[in-house]
Amino acid sequence: MCRPGFLSGPTMVKEIKSLRKQADKAERIAQAVTDVEISQRYMSMAQAYRSQADILKAKRKAAKKKG
Repeated sequence: MCRPGFLSGPTMVKEIKSLRKQADKAERIAQAVTDVEISQRYMSMAQAYRSQADILKAKRKAAKKKG
């Protein structure tokens, strides 16, 4: 069972997937809008979501290695 704040388990996997979905949505919006500044902001958001997901994945991997 996964407890809050624990760095592995189904909760973290769901959070990583959610962040990646948000990144995909932001990227699609960035491609759809005509305003360049707004598009760049959404692309930045997409990158930030992906970075957060990558960090969580690395933490999860490190926690698995520890034991």
